[in-house]
Amino acid sequence: MFDHAPPAFDYAGRIRQFQENLAAAADLAFLPISADLHYLAGVERDTPNYGAVLHPGAWLEGLWLTPQAKPVFTLSRMTAEYEFAKSGGTDTFETRILGDWDDPAALVRDVLDGFSLPERPRVALSHKTEGRTIIALQRLLPEARFLSATDLLFRQRVIKSEAEIEMLRRAGALTEQAFTETVNKLQHGMREIEVVMELEYQLRQRGGFGPSFTTSLYCAGPTRQTFFRDRRVSWELTLAPPVALLFDFGVILDGFCYDYGRTVVFGEPDEQVREVHRLVMASQAAGIAALRAGEVTCEQTDAAARSVIEEGGFGEAFRHRLGHAIGMDVHEPPFLTEGDDTLLQEGMCFTIEPSIMLTGELSARVEDIVVARPGGGEKLTDGYQELIVI
Repeated sequence: MFDHAPPAFDYAGRIRQFQENLAAAADLAFLPISADLHYLAGVERDTPNYGAVLHPGAWLEGLWLTPQAKPVFTLSRMTAEYEFAKSGGTDTFETRILGDWDDPAALVRDVLDGFSLPERPRVALSHKTEGRTIIALQRLLPEARFLSATDLLFRQRVIKSEAEIEMLRRAGALTEQAFTETVNKLQHGMREIEVVMELEYQLRQRGGFGPSFTTSLYCAGPTRQTFFRDRRVSWELTLAPPVALLFDFGVILDGFCYDYGRTVVFGEPDEQVREVHRLVMASQAAGIAALRAGEVTCEQTDAAARSVIEEGGFGEAFRHRLGHAIGMDVHEPPFLTEGDDTLLQEGMCFTIEPSIMLTGELSARVEDIVVARPGGGEKLTDGYQELIVI
């Protein structure tokens, strides 16, 4: 079991700061159960179901805030009993429970009446707010004007505290340990699904809550088409030389998401494969060095890393942005890409994940989370800098 201490964040302080930001933009905000609410009030999330699990009144589940009043957390009885027996931040808001036979609209109307909203309120909604919630709110507040609560909250979420960075560091250590154990079990002829399941087992075995996104292998080689979507096909394929396994996975640890990647080659690679891997690693190093808080934009960071691969003659094979911010969601803004002129600030955390994807040939990728610092980026994982050959 991976040893870690649970986070203890100042949720009351986060709520106060959000209420101050809200005052200039909106009269009311609603945050459903999501990363937004987890960050703001310590209300933990569960892993999602593939199919929707519906029950009456679920549309009201979340936190209602105004700039001044004490927030109100509304839940259906079923969710309150089965999912929220243990959640942080309960001293920072009032909790109201909807009974199985109660009218959800009546409960929400009572909450809104207690806030003394203006006739045409400005209502900020989290991006995870469901359509049925918005429809109900339009009936309750027909003169309301809607805007994004998530955009307001990201003013706080984008800069990670040292405590948050430490949680990401712990998640990275767990992820890399799971990768080590999986590499030790790799054998020619394994099916892709066996590798995926081993990774996910190792993540949970070490105390992770589960994978932070769908565990992916992008397998490339002369006899292996790279599948990006149809896992029903790729999972059943065997992995035999020559093939490159491009890992893309991460763990959930106490609400934080890690994102990690390395390249493993089955069979002895030729010099071009080694050169491709060297270019990818050099590109990442350039991107990390360019992650200078207060000096460089997201676009400039992307360009610094991309130029290495372009000068090496593989520019067209680097087909995606350099990276994305990350924290309690896997993909957060801003993005390390052309056109994003956001100035880096200390405490921003990004993936740096260059790749060279070649059709019908062995390819390579790498990925780590890196913290923007005044003198350049600080990597949170640093193992396996050389090409791994099985």
